[in-house]
Amino acid sequence: MSRPALVLIHGFTGGPSSWDPVVEHLAPAARPAGVVRPTLCGHGAATLDSADDFAGEVDRIAAELRAQGIEAAHLCGYSLGARVGLGLLGRHPSLFARATLIGVHPGLASDDERAARLESDKRWARLALEQGAAAFVESWARQPVLATAGPVDDAALARQRALRLGHRPEGLARALRVLSLARMPDLRPALRSLAVPITLVVGAADAKFRALAEAIVALPARARLVVVDGAGHNVPLERPARVAALLEDATTPGDRA
Repeated sequence: MSRPALVLIHGFTGGPSSWDPVVEHLAPAARPAGVVRPTLCGHGAATLDSADDFAGEVDRIAAELRAQGIEAAHLCGYSLGARVGLGLLGRHPSLFARATLIGVHPGLASDDERAARLESDKRWARLALEQGAAAFVESWARQPVLATAGPVDDAALARQRALRLGHRPEGLARALRVLSLARMPDLRPALRSLAVPITLVVGAADAKFRALAEAIVALPARARLVVVDGAGHNVPLERPARVAALLEDATTPGDRA
């Protein structure tokens, strides 16, 4: 019997090819019936501008998945893609049978947090528009949260940088406006009622997102936490084989990689 389709949603400044190393590590016997990799708003050579807000982008991707005959799929998202994935689980749960969310933020709870994040994202958008993709990518990559926990293959880092530089500045600015954490609803209440089992994945060195994941697990939700040693925030980049193993369901709840 073939495995359910796998839906992989990339992070900010990434793209469908961000998942190549993970897919390559999937064992032949564990390969899904199909692998679908949506491109998020504002990413790619062409600026995707079909959504005007977070919910609209979630619904756009859901419509794209339905058009491809996706149902009862395994959803996996990283960072921004995990946030969009959480939105999909809340608004279109029938599309998915399970989910793996890597470095996910469930949303901001206060107006003050939203206002501060909105101003931050506006500054990032201005940087992209005024100084171009190269300056933006250089500054974005220097954020402490994106620091790797150990050595990463030089070729993998070069591919990531090339992918980031391939985006249009106006596209990145649009993604920051449409998909900002400040524009996303607080999805903690929705997590309490989700029937879909969720695996939350965080790097051991990613203290902020580990705390967020532990808070989600503490909710009365169907969620388990897997902490991956030797990784920071970008677990798919730093530990692609481990992510592939998780997608093959090779772990048990509470495992530490």
